[in-house]
Amino acid sequence: MKIIIIGAGEVGFHIASRLALENKDVVVIDKNSSSIQRVSDQLDVQTIEGSGSNPVVLEQAGIREAEILLAVTDSDEINLVACLVANVMSPSTKKLARLRDAGYDEYHEVFREKAPHIDTIINPEIEVVKSIERMLSVPGAVDVAEFEGGKIKFIGVLLDENARPAGARLTELASIFGENRPLVTAIIRKEELIIPTGDDYLMPNDIVYFISRDDKLMETLRMFGKQHEALKRVLIVGGGRIGFRLAKELEAKAVYTKIIEADEKRCTDLAEQLNKTVVLHGDGSDQEILREENIQEMDAVVTVTDNEETNILVSLLCKRMGVGKGITKISRFSYFHLLSTIGVNLIVSPRLSAINTILQHIRRGKILSAVSIKGEQAEVIEAMAMETSDIVDKPLKRLSFPKDALLAAIIRKQDIIIPSGESVVKPGDRIIIFAKRNVVPKIEKFLMVKLEFF
Repeated sequence: MKIIIIGAGEVGFHIASRLALENKDVVVIDKNSSSIQRVSDQLDVQTIEGSGSNPVVLEQAGIREAEILLAVTDSDEINLVACLVANVMSPSTKKLARLRDAGYDEYHEVFREKAPHIDTIINPEIEVVKSIERMLSVPGAVDVAEFEGGKIKFIGVLLDENARPAGARLTELASIFGENRPLVTAIIRKEELIIPTGDDYLMPNDIVYFISRDDKLMETLRMFGKQHEALKRVLIVGGGRIGFRLAKELEAKAVYTKIIEADEKRCTDLAEQLNKTVVLHGDGSDQEILREENIQEMDAVVTVTDNEETNILVSLLCKRMGVGKGITKISRFSYFHLLSTIGVNLIVSPRLSAINTILQHIRRGKILSAVSIKGEQAEVIEAMAMETSDIVDKPLKRLSFPKDALLAAIIRKQDIIIPSGESVVKPGDRIIIFAKRNVVPKIEKFLMVKLEFF
């Protein structure tokens, strides 16, 4: 599979890194010489310094042989033009583009159906807002993903030492939870990601990832010591595009919302565009302002400024002042491993959201969704089992499934099956697989349709 990536920023770099490790043929294009040098020095991919919207550069990159073009520069306009030129030169190449400006929202479908015929448009800010809403809706969750249209939840919770499962072996969970016990798919302990066996224990301060049916979720969370309370009051620090989108969604759900924004003109714009949200001009890291706004009465604080250090500082400050839930926007992947050690556990990342969407569309096999876990250490993949793929019509115990992967659920029509070694995946089933990054290429081979199918 040949993939051309236009843009060597954080998203382009990390996608190229993932694909290079999976032995895909990758070409990265960027006008910035230092960005290209970074890719060239650290990754085993081809690099071209130049404009990704230039037909000569695209020809040099091999656009006519490329299966996929990813346009992920920081400029929406460059991404659009690159897709337009690529569409003229190679109509069969699948095109994915990152478009962040809200002004393009209403034109996504037009851009798919008409030139430049972009197959997938990625707006990471929309995905981040969805992630924040999911976190706000699930008590005690540090990570939330949905599959099968929300019928299945993939949840990560921080295990308190007084929770009933703390100290229990996984084989003992049936006696704690009964027949509705969740399937624990991963444990993060001291920054190490573990795919557990029945002999592993759940320890206090672990982040425990599990699969649950949506209708059993609240009951499961209570067993983990997480109590559900209605979301009534939210403070947003940062009135940029993400803060604005989130405020609109919270208004629609009748959640009392406040925004603190440092830019006075932006405050005026927000006040004109929002109906019920209280817009405050000020510095969200000012402890006096937070105290005046009775921060301790807020159900949650969401920090989404453009300054990551400010987001971290405000989250820590609000936690110290008594706020139960703080969600922090972070883009730099290098920060991810540090944050849990200082008490910042609820993290959203526009760049990681963009990567998740891209992965869904470049994986081989009929992939329905893909979610990165713990930065990029692992993936949860939702896929359709195809008739001639290697994963169907055999008991799971007879499959040479990779050691660092787990088939977590089988969805067959209306039934959700937690599989055992005797379970058999049938064509047309939806399956959910948890896999460490190093074994994802092997999982792809299981999901691929054999050529004779065609």
